[in-house]
Amino acid sequence: MSEASVPAAATAADSERVSASTWITVFGGVLGAFIAVLNIHITNASLKDIQGALGATLEEGSFISTAYLTAEIVVIPITGWLTQVFSLRRYILWNTVFFMGFTTLCAMAWNLESMLVFRALAGFTGGTLIPLSFAIILTLLPPAKQAIGMGMFALTATQAPTIGPTLGGYLSENYGWETIFYLQLLPTGIMFFLLWRGLKPGPLNLGLLKKGDWWGIAAMAIGLGSLEIVLEEGNRKDWLESDFIVRGAWLAIISLLLFVIIELRRKDPFINLRLLARRNFGLANIVNIVLGLGLYGSVFIMPFYLTQVHGYNAMQIGQVMMWIGLPQLVVVPIVLRLMQTVDLRILLAIGAGVFGLSCLMNVQMTADYAHDHILLPHVIRGLGMPFIMIPLSVIATAGIEQQQVGSASGLFNVMRNLGGSVGIALLATFVSVREHFHSNHILEAVSLYAPATVDRLEAMTAYFLQLGADPELAQMRALLSIDAVARRESYVMAFNDAFFVIGSAFVISLMVIPLLKKVPPAGGH
Repeated sequence: MSEASVPAAATAADSERVSASTWITVFGGVLGAFIAVLNIHITNASLKDIQGALGATLEEGSFISTAYLTAEIVVIPITGWLTQVFSLRRYILWNTVFFMGFTTLCAMAWNLESMLVFRALAGFTGGTLIPLSFAIILTLLPPAKQAIGMGMFALTATQAPTIGPTLGGYLSENYGWETIFYLQLLPTGIMFFLLWRGLKPGPLNLGLLKKGDWWGIAAMAIGLGSLEIVLEEGNRKDWLESDFIVRGAWLAIISLLLFVIIELRRKDPFINLRLLARRNFGLANIVNIVLGLGLYGSVFIMPFYLTQVHGYNAMQIGQVMMWIGLPQLVVVPIVLRLMQTVDLRILLAIGAGVFGLSCLMNVQMTADYAHDHILLPHVIRGLGMPFIMIPLSVIATAGIEQQQVGSASGLFNVMRNLGGSVGIALLATFVSVREHFHSNHILEAVSLYAPATVDRLEAMTAYFLQLGADPELAQMRALLSIDAVARRESYVMAFNDAFFVIGSAFVISLMVIPLLKKVPPAGGH
């Protein structure tokens, strides 16, 4: 090495060195993303208690979740532009303060209407914490260190869905549903302090508001908001049988088409959709949508199965789901080390393959398939998830210019959320359709003229007679018991089909990965 190259190497090393205070600030950012995701899952685990306290029906109570998710998915894409207007520090700190306030008001809600308003406002403010966390990583860390930041971010996106149900169930059962909101104030307060200390003040740029892309923002907000409501409520309202869903779907389609046209024709759009034309960013977002389907879909389907088939409560479900999150604490450092030397596409393919395999391990479930049987697929799923999320984030954002960070962050996060919303809606409908399909086939086989059915019916009738029922009531109970068994088996088969769909989606995503351009290993030069 020549003498001239020594100072150059030292300068490069200095530029890649990150201070402890910067890492603490990055941690504050990813803590915000964790809180935003936790808010959804910890609340969903306690919806029945909240509905009862507010006197809401099951259908009305579903809007408590929909209000937050709709507001969140609308605000994520405009967060990057609003950061330019108000500065990163000012925007995230004020949103944190408002989020804490609206979360506190959720605990004090006096009826359903007030809860819906406070949940929507919490979604508008909490939803900003996810893309802003992503932006802090891309802004404060040099490229060689961004993989570590992405690893921290990945843990927030995957730990919160596994911790949320356990925590929500425990708090609701022992201390009341209000505590799930009050608990969030502590980590949010810590996050505020870390970011207040670590982020540098930036200038206001209110002039951007005068020439803002307001038509594009309005079209996006109406389109994404309508789409989220359609996806959340479609299955409950029987999809196209509901005029509300049909009108919402048309409104979403027209508004989103207008949004795309406006953004592509405008010289200074609030979000740069042209980033999706970049090979790696566009293809990575295809895999990202599948990741959203798999991550949120599996977290939706398994609790659904445990509730429907085994009657688990939120606390019991959480004790099962936590086995997805625990392995990741060990795997993330391993993935970060491998990313320094191994092609990121290979790691991504390993992750997609392992995650898909773990879902396909659930396609042979029976009615006896409970806690102990589920642990191994969950551990394998947890092992695979970091291999997807961290390399995928690095591949998608490699080469993104600083001025495009806001758009890239908004698009990448909204695509994953949309994948999750579409996936959950499709899976919920798919399970319902397949349950009817399997139920019809099972009931066709359960004939009153079949010897096996007659023997079973006589045995169960005798059992209920022994319990003191009269002959007519005993026979009715025996018939209802056989019907319940048939329905339970049809649900189990439908859940098996759902896991096959998720697993197949990841197998198909493996065909996209080779099309990605090679990115230098994280930390490499």
